[in-house]
Amino acid sequence: MAGIPHDHYEPKTGAEQWLHKRLPIVGLIYDTIMIPTPKNLNWWWIWGIVLAFCLVLQIVTGIALVMHYTPHVDLAFASVEHIMRDVNGGWAIRYIHANGASLFFLAVYIHIFRGLYYGSYKAPREVTWIVGMIIYLCMMGTAFMGYVLPWGQMSFWGATVITGLFGAIPGIGESIQAWLLGGPAVDNATLNRFFSLHYLLPFVIAALVAVHIWAFHTTGNNNPTGIEVRRASKAEAEKDTLPFWPYFVIKDLFALALVLLVFFAVVGFMPNYLGHPDNYIEANPLSTPAHIVPEWYFLPFYAILRAFTADVWAVILVNKITFGIVDAKFFGVIAMFGAIAVMALAPWLDTSKVRSGQYRPMFKWWFWLLAIDFVVLMWVGAMPTEFPYDWISLIGATYWFAYFLVILPLLGVIEKPAPMPATIEEDFNNHYGTPAE
Repeated sequence: MAGIPHDHYEPKTGAEQWLHKRLPIVGLIYDTIMIPTPKNLNWWWIWGIVLAFCLVLQIVTGIALVMHYTPHVDLAFASVEHIMRDVNGGWAIRYIHANGASLFFLAVYIHIFRGLYYGSYKAPREVTWIVGMIIYLCMMGTAFMGYVLPWGQMSFWGATVITGLFGAIPGIGESIQAWLLGGPAVDNATLNRFFSLHYLLPFVIAALVAVHIWAFHTTGNNNPTGIEVRRASKAEAEKDTLPFWPYFVIKDLFALALVLLVFFAVVGFMPNYLGHPDNYIEANPLSTPAHIVPEWYFLPFYAILRAFTADVWAVILVNKITFGIVDAKFFGVIAMFGAIAVMALAPWLDTSKVRSGQYRPMFKWWFWLLAIDFVVLMWVGAMPTEFPYDWISLIGATYWFAYFLVILPLLGVIEKPAPMPATIEEDFNNHYGTPAE
C-alpha cells in the first residue's frame, strides 16, 4: 500500500523470479492479501467479503440460469417455470439468485451506512466513495432489469412504471423512454434489451469493484477511530496494523459463514418471503395489479419518488418558477435521483474535521435518526399512496435531504467533538489491553 512501509513480495526460486520479471501477478496477490490493515477494525468491516461473495454468486448462478431462459414475451414466463420444474436443481439456482440479490442489497446498505457513520467518505477516500456510489447505481439498474425477466405481473408493470419516469423529462423524455423500451410500450424489444443489459452489467460491476478495492488499497483502509496509520517508519506502522492475512481473512470468513447460514435457511424454508405473489401470474398488459410494488431494496427511493405530489408547496413553487416545466412527476424523479446524489456528495457536504462519528456526540443522534428514517421510508414505500402514508413519505423524504444538505454542514461548525486517541495502537490497547512485553 502506497505510503505505509511494509514488506513486499520477494521471489525466491528461479521460476518465481522468471515469472515476476514478466508478469508480477504473484507479487500483486501477495501485496493484496498481506496489506497492512488497521488492527482496530470491528465487525462492521465484515460486509466487504459478503459483497464480494454475492457478486460472484450472482454471476455464477446467473450464467446457469441463462442457459435455460428464453428472452421472449411469449416464452419467458414458461421458461422460468421450466427452470423451476424440469432443470436439475433449477429451483435452487433460481431461488439462490433471487434471494442473493436481496442479500447483496442488505450488505451494501450496511456497508454504505457504516461508511457514513465512520466517515469513510472523507479525504483522501473521496474517489473510493464515488466509485462505490457508481457500483450502487449499477446494482440498482441490474436488479431492476433482472426483476423484469420472469415476465410476471409485477415484472411487466414495474417496468412500465419505472421506464415511464424517464418520459417525465421535459422535451427529450419521450425519446429516451422509447429508446429504453425499444418501441412505444413495454414489449419484446424491452425484454431483450433488459436481458442483454442484465447479463452485461454484473461484469461492469466486477470491474468497478476492482477499481474500488484498488482505490482503498492506495489510500489505506479507514477504521473506527478515523485516525490514519502512522507512516513515519515501518516499526510505527506495524504498531497500528496487522497483515490482512491471516487475521482479517479468518474473521471475515467466519462472519461470511454465519451470514450464509441464515441466507441458505431463507432459501430453503422461505424463498418467496421477499417476493410478490403477483409475479407468479404471467404478465398481462390488460390487467393492472391493484398495487404496484417494487422489490424491497428500491422502496426507500420509491417512497421519495411518490412523496412529492402536486399539492406539496415545494412542487407548486418549483412549478411556478419553471413556468410549468417541472411538474409533480418530474419533481419526484429529480427527488429520487437527488436522494442518491446527495449521499454521493457527502465528502463535500460534511464540514467536520473529525472523521469518525464515534467522537461526534451530536452527529450520532442525527445519524441514527437517518438510519431509522431509511427503514421508515422502506416500509411506507410498500404502502398505498393515501393518508397517513403520504405524509409519512413526505416527512421522511424531507429529513433525508435535510440531513445531507443542512444538518451535516452545520454540525461541522457547531459540534464539539469528544477526545480522541492519538494513535490506532492507543485505541486498540484501550479496548483489548496492552500486550505483554
